[in-house]
Amino acid sequence: MSTSVAGQRSFRGLVVVALAVAITLGIAPALGGQERLSTLSDQQSVAVTIYNQSLALVRDERRVTFRTGLNSVAFRDVSGQINAATALLRSVSSPGALSVIEQNFNYDLLTPQKLLDKYVGKYVTVIHTNAATGKETSEQARVLSTNDGLVLQYANRIETGLDGRLSFPSLPSNLRDRPTLVIDLNSTNAAPQDVELSYLTGGLSWKADYVGALSADDTRLDLNGLITLSNDSGTTYSNAKMQLVAGDVNQVQEAFSQAKTLGRAVTADLYQVRQEQLLEYHLYTLGRPTTIADKQTKQVALLSATSIPVTKTLELRGAPYYYTGQYGDLGQRLKFGVYIQFQNEGGGLGIPLPKGTVRIYKKDSGGNAQFVGEDSIDHTPRHEQVRLHLGESFDVTANKKQTSYRLYRQGAEYIYESSYEIEMHNAKDQAQAVKVVEELPGINWEIISENYQHVKAAADTAIWNIKLGANSKQTLHYTVRVTII
Repeated sequence: MSTSVAGQRSFRGLVVVALAVAITLGIAPALGGQERLSTLSDQQSVAVTIYNQSLALVRDERRVTFRTGLNSVAFRDVSGQINAATALLRSVSSPGALSVIEQNFNYDLLTPQKLLDKYVGKYVTVIHTNAATGKETSEQARVLSTNDGLVLQYANRIETGLDGRLSFPSLPSNLRDRPTLVIDLNSTNAAPQDVELSYLTGGLSWKADYVGALSADDTRLDLNGLITLSNDSGTTYSNAKMQLVAGDVNQVQEAFSQAKTLGRAVTADLYQVRQEQLLEYHLYTLGRPTTIADKQTKQVALLSATSIPVTKTLELRGAPYYYTGQYGDLGQRLKFGVYIQFQNEGGGLGIPLPKGTVRIYKKDSGGNAQFVGEDSIDHTPRHEQVRLHLGESFDVTANKKQTSYRLYRQGAEYIYESSYEIEMHNAKDQAQAVKVVEELPGINWEIISENYQHVKAAADTAIWNIKLGANSKQTLHYTVRVTII
């Protein structure tokens, strides 16, 4: 007999009911009656240090009562992505009193389906209800299979599907309702002890987000920095001392799970954040404890800086490939990139900036803030320059072409001489300062003629700084000689 879709739904619902009754009655895992359960109610404090790569160090301090000799303690509500190999338990109140023998991380969490799967080959009680009279009868059945439906063996028959509800005698010892780390240990003291369980885990991450507002003349920037915390570890950290490490810490990749993308609403709060150096990284400490629940994203303030001097540039950037070949037309209505840059110092800045995304806004004529672009930054030390590419200019464009090309040889050297014309258009009512940035191949190159003076910004880079008048066009002409051995 095949199981109908309605029958499968009914079966799942009946298993849920039976499971809820079992938990309500307080049926505990069969652990020989010697296990001591430690829950979050035992927690004295918790500290979390989060790194950039979905990696965190958790230090969970709890008060646990031990007996002298062998103990089995189940630490409930540890992270669901704990790396059990990194777990370390020590007694804070009685140093040296504990010695760990064995530890097991129970990550197979309790669900109706998993409970049923654990009973394959075992007996359960099937409770039938007479639809007409409401009378209940029960009989024993052996679970043969739970693959693609339920198969039960009764005393005189085998049935698929379920006509009734299931009752289980107990919960299997390796099935938990919450992530649990079970540690077998010896204790020299028969008394309550403050113990610290520390471990590395995935599922916790942080990043920096920055929001900036440009002044009307594009010369000043107000910048706010926010820390975005994300928790997908499977447990909540209440009133936790939170620290964040900025830097790229090496780790064995297969040891940790990657954090999932969260789609939760963001809440804002204000914190005083302190920072200090830690080896070759930077450590940020939130000024007061915070709670971050499982499946939650939270934002806290990192910095607030006002009236930062900023420089805006419009740049047309070339490529080295066309200096050793014949191309002719190199593009029409090429767009100038819009860049802004500022120094990480003064005006509320001057702290190491963690890598993140910077989003820039500017007010329109009606005083409404409009989004004008975003860019990512890497970890930026104090006094270093921050440079952002916001987008492409609408009104400032260029037409570019190669006007001559010559290749000849001098001994073992190949000589490329080519000329270029860049016609720049400014459709704005204000004059615009622009940069033409050309990367040239190798280091053996020379500008042999030009109508604007270039600057050799690097071994392979020439820059022309040109002022375009309002509603005007100007043309840059130059000839390059490139020597390649």
